[in-house]
Amino acid sequence: MKLEVRKVPESEPEMVEIRYHWITDEVQELISFVKSRQGQLTASRDGQRFEIPVMDLFYAESVDDQVFLYTAHDSFEIRMKLYELEELLRNRHFLRASKSMLVNLMKITSIRPALNGRFTAILKNGEEVIISRKYVPGLKQILKGGDSE
Repeated sequence: MKLEVRKVPESEPEMVEIRYHWITDEVQELISFVKSRQGQLTASRDGQRFEIPVMDLFYAESVDDQVFLYTAHDSFEIRMKLYELEELLRNRHFLRASKSMLVNLMKITSIRPALNGRFTAILKNGEEVIISRKYVPGLKQILKGGDSE
């Protein structure tokens, strides 16, 4: 695959163009990456592809080497690893809540202590997610107004 990058005058809009013969996994990954930087992710459910706005995500979870995105009422599968998704969502109010989960801080209504140093986050849709004790310090840092890194 050939890559071409060129600087354009500020009077021209910035643009990414992907030319392909067939939609391969590699091409789909590129499309997903570019869309995620624009605020949406390409995911699938029942063999259909959907564009999911990042702001609609409540959390993402890795289960048996598959990553699922959860919105208020739906779930979708995305063809990325959780660490790749975490990197894409780094500056979008997402926190690593456990080894297998990212949570959207903007969808949390309340947080309460749980057993063994963990916390429970109650989401706007009523679901509860556990923030494991390894990731509680990052949460506390964010709540104090700092960055998690």
